[in-house]
Amino acid sequence: MIKFIIGGRQVTPGNFGDAVMQFALEQIREHIQTAVGSIRDPDTGEFPTIVVRGNSLDDLKMHVEGSQEMIALVSERLGLTGSDEEEQEHDMAKEPKVFLSYTSDDAEQAGKIAEALMANGIDTWWDKWCIGAGDSLRQKIDQGLAECTHFLVLLTPQSIRKPWVNQEMDAGLVRKLNDECQFLPVRHGLPASELPPLLAGLHSPEVVDEEYIQQLVNDIHGVSLKPPLGPKPKHVANAAEAKTKYSPAATTVAGLFVEKTENGMFADPQYRLEALVQATGLTFPDLKDALFELSDFLKESHGTVLVQPSLFTEFDRYWKEWDAADDALRLAADIANDPAFPSACNEIADRYGWEPRRLNPAITYLLDRGMLADYKVLNSKPFVTAKVVGKEDPIRRFVKSRR
Repeated sequence: MIKFIIGGRQVTPGNFGDAVMQFALEQIREHIQTAVGSIRDPDTGEFPTIVVRGNSLDDLKMHVEGSQEMIALVSERLGLTGSDEEEQEHDMAKEPKVFLSYTSDDAEQAGKIAEALMANGIDTWWDKWCIGAGDSLRQKIDQGLAECTHFLVLLTPQSIRKPWVNQEMDAGLVRKLNDECQFLPVRHGLPASELPPLLAGLHSPEVVDEEYIQQLVNDIHGVSLKPPLGPKPKHVANAAEAKTKYSPAATTVAGLFVEKTENGMFADPQYRLEALVQATGLTFPDLKDALFELSDFLKESHGTVLVQPSLFTEFDRYWKEWDAADDALRLAADIANDPAFPSACNEIADRYGWEPRRLNPAITYLLDRGMLADYKVLNSKPFVTAKVVGKEDPIRRFVKSRR
């Protein structure tokens, strides 16, 4: 029986690729922690704490912990000095520059890719163009690697076995880990299952025709396939804005009635269920659940939803400049303290400078709590009651308890 031992641990053939990847990541973590962790502040003797996070080469990141002086020293030693703003401006201004790694067996396909990149505004290092007679191969390659923003390797059944391509990939991966370039492995005639284990965690699209090459161009230029971000559904936006104690769906329905009412009275307004679905953007089941949740404030009759005045006392404060409870306390205090306080609703509205839309929820608040005599009659519009007459003891206790 054949045994596979990686890093001193036995692995099964089925987990071989994952084990290789894990071993490689552990080696990289140990190397970074040793190299960076050995930096010492000569004044205090402090060593940094190094945390390397990530589960693949694609998301491997280093985090340095310590005093501000220690972090500054590490940044200086690693050549990371400079403000984030300066680095961001530098990155935004940097034009894409690709280093194309391939084997001569795939020169035709590599040439198509290189020419397409150049034709689309992407400066490309390709040895056919960048190495002349008498040039040092090593120096030219090192120069191309050092200047690239994107390391692009063409992976084929031929190239993955070439030592030269693998050496260039090692250099590209090191630059990627240092956040110096993006690493772009693309396949041609090579199944994804045959990728080297270290690349198994990276997206490696297959470049088979002009459409795929154009997608590669878009990726390098940062052109996203993601559609523009649209607005949040109305019920989600309403819930985020109002922060009521009710569900997003119920908040949306309540907000619609608060917005559409003229005077804050019974059945002002009223909606057919189908119209409510359209106005709120809710599904019919979600609307039914919202109406059940708001059953204290809404009445459904034969497919028509009628609003109760108490809905406005509860929900006005989330969308209006007033709170019905505060207005009701002011009204109750004036009734209790001023024997000449008017009972006619229009006179009260004029006294406060309120429209019926604001006064009605305050009156409803007191009516619901049994502090006003019931003078609700038909045709009292635009007010919910014919007149406002306080009940002496309930009004007095209410005002006293809230002072």
